[in-house]
Amino acid sequence: MEFEDLEPRKQPPKPRDLSTWGVEELNAYIANLNAEIERARAVIKSKQGHRAAADAFFKK
Repeated sequence: MEFEDLEPRKQPPKPRDLSTWGVEELNAYIANLNAEIERARAVIKSKQGHRAAADAFFKK
């Protein structure tokens, strides 16, 4: 048995209670989420570019 097996597993965060938020707060929250999604997509695109370059280099 490894020491890591004894550590508690990180629980995913609970969803936020949005029912008490106002319309402006919800729109800002959506805008922030969309910005984060675009940031993640940019990182994915960058990593795919690195992968394609590495694949091209090693196929020669």
